[in-house]
Amino acid sequence: MAWTERDYTPVTEAPGTRVTREALSMLYTRYAFAAPHCVGRRVLEVACGAGQGLGYLAARADVVVGGDCTAALLATAQRRYRGRLPLVRLDAHALPFRGASFDVVLLYEALYYLADADGFLEEVARVLGDHGTLLICTVNRDWAEFNPSPLSTRYHSAAELLQLLGRHGFRTDLYGAYPAVNGSLKGQVVSSIKRAAVAVRLIPRTMKGKEMLKRVFLGPLTALPAEVHEAMAPYCAPVALVPARSSAFKVLFAVGSRG
Repeated sequence: MAWTERDYTPVTEAPGTRVTREALSMLYTRYAFAAPHCVGRRVLEVACGAGQGLGYLAARADVVVGGDCTAALLATAQRRYRGRLPLVRLDAHALPFRGASFDVVLLYEALYYLADADGFLEEVARVLGDHGTLLICTVNRDWAEFNPSPLSTRYHSAAELLQLLGRHGFRTDLYGAYPAVNGSLKGQVVSSIKRAAVAVRLIPRTMKGKEMLKRVFLGPLTALPAEVHEAMAPYCAPVALVPARSSAFKVLFAVGSRG
């Protein structure tokens, strides 16, 4: 099945999805981290899903465009924004924009779904201006509790992210967020159970299926909002890292610069 023909709705954290407080913090952190890069600039978010972060960025950027390949997710975003910003159904490997159309491109929690990551980077290099910025956020495959999505194609390690962006002319800074440390006894027990469940493939494949397990082991859940807003959850500031230390974090950020 082609990348653009897949329905990513079951694996996407859309509005109303019930998640842990940490997952809510992760959503907020992604866009709060991007915000300073977007002030007064032309921004494209590829794989924007239901668009929860677009309004947050639009309050700071000159222009924000959201794009995704799943029509149902874009429809959710359209109902939210009602024409306030452009939304485009697109293929990340063939972006429907002229060269140098944007100053910032975001790809959050979607690199591992792409059929051709290098093809995507070629397109990003084309649509970015001479001094453009690429922001990538992805789960860290070297985290001990890493659980791959059933629709994923390939997860990049920290070192591989550097190599990927470097091949396409980006100077890249790497960051880690959410330390992979479970200090409490309960946290250590839950971590052990999750690792065992991942090993024998007992983790549900959809967001809805995961809700029950999260309620049992992690307690009350919170519904994701339709739009990110300031200070809606704790911000976990990403810290600069070298690939050798990447396993200490659950999440990786890559900031690629051109020019």
